Amino acid sequence: MKYEQVRSTDPAVADALVGERERQENTLAMIASENHVSEAVLEAQSSELTNKYAEGYPYERYYAGCEYADEIESLAIERAKELWGAEHVNVQPHSGTQANMGVYLAMLEPGDKILSLELEHGGHLSHGHPANFTGKTYKVEQYEIDPETGYIDYDDLREQAEAFDPDIIVSGYSAYPREVDFERVQEAADATDAYHLADIAHITGLVAAGVHESPVGIADFVTGSTHKTIRAGRGGIIMCDEAYADAIDAAVFPGAQGGPLMHNIAGKAVGFGEALSPDFKKYAQQILDNAVALGDRLQEHGFSLVSGGTDTHLVLIDLRDSHPDTSGTVAEEALEEVGIVLNKNTVPGETRSPFNPSGIRAGTPALTTRGFDEAACEQVADIIYRVVDNPDDEDIKAEAASEVDELCTEYPLYDREGSLVDFE
Repeated sequence: MKYEQVRSTDPAVADALVGERERQENTLAMIASENHVSEAVLEAQSSELTNKYAEGYPYERYYAGCEYADEIESLAIERAKELWGAEHVNVQPHSGTQANMGVYLAMLEPGDKILSLELEHGGHLSHGHPANFTGKTYKVEQYEIDPETGYIDYDDLREQAEAFDPDIIVSGYSAYPREVDFERVQEAADATDAYHLADIAHITGLVAAGVHESPVGIADFVTGSTHKTIRAGRGGIIMCDEAYADAIDAAVFPGAQGGPLMHNIAGKAVGFGEALSPDFKKYAQQILDNAVALGDRLQEHGFSLVSGGTDTHLVLIDLRDSHPDTSGTVAEEALEEVGIVLNKNTVPGETRSPFNPSGIRAGTPALTTRGFDEAACEQVADIIYRVVDNPDDEDIKAEAASEVDELCTEYPLYDREGSLVDFE
């Protein structure tokens, strides 16, 4: 029985933990930023390192008793260097957002200029949204996706950069289904003497596996999350050339954070080690194959996909053509009722509120972790179509829920003892 110690002291929390485990086991996680880590990563993240303060960096700590913390953080750094080919790596950021904060603090002054993709077009809060610290601290201008093609127009981006004269240009996105041409963004940065920050939060695993172009060696700074397609401990990472190492490290600690979350860094080390195995490239390629299969079948059912398809782990569905009276919120809620968990999302040229947008975003990393192949993802697309086409039909939703149950049984996340299945 899981959580025995928690149950003995705090049954309410134990009930919630068991409920969450069962929710993950019995639903299909299709939020593009979510995945399922291995039992080894879970074990590392719940280790005794949660007790340890380790302010500073390996072998230069402010506290004693850090010999094992040093060993683990050094392993995480060396494995990250091997995975992504970076000269310098900082694995201490608590999240992808805090990784971005580290770069901004290191290289910008308040009031400096950031050029980034508009949130409603697939960008991220930490790239300059006015509700985020970036929008409050820096002057931000944002570029957009071409609403006709669904692609970034790199010529327009460069023209906008030359007019705005930014201090830093941000590439890398949260809801862009196409491969990013980091070289073209770098050309815009070179033309304006700006830094280039490539935020690969969503595609860290795809880049590590070599199934997506890498910005390492192109952009000045590469940031990412470590719990999405890379499937490691939850947190963030910064990569850069050695020339920027001291500035980045000082911006993370003591600039933006105190003691690092060493148990999360242990999870990163374990996950990075798993990603160095030959099987991980097969896994990453299957993510892409599954996303293409999912998108193609959705299009067969009449759905419009932003950009007409995908090169990555996600598809972005614009409901306005096929279901003009159905919002992304309605679709998300109906699908969650049957056990498919994805998210409502804005689309380029959005005509609704961001809180009740016109699209839904669906990803394949977690399905692929469960062992889904293209045929299984096509079956999921069929279910999505029936539910979105009939969000108020209880009979159709009951049938869909039964089909989701069968898929969860066929592709289990946990074995009978509650351990994660070996998804390699």
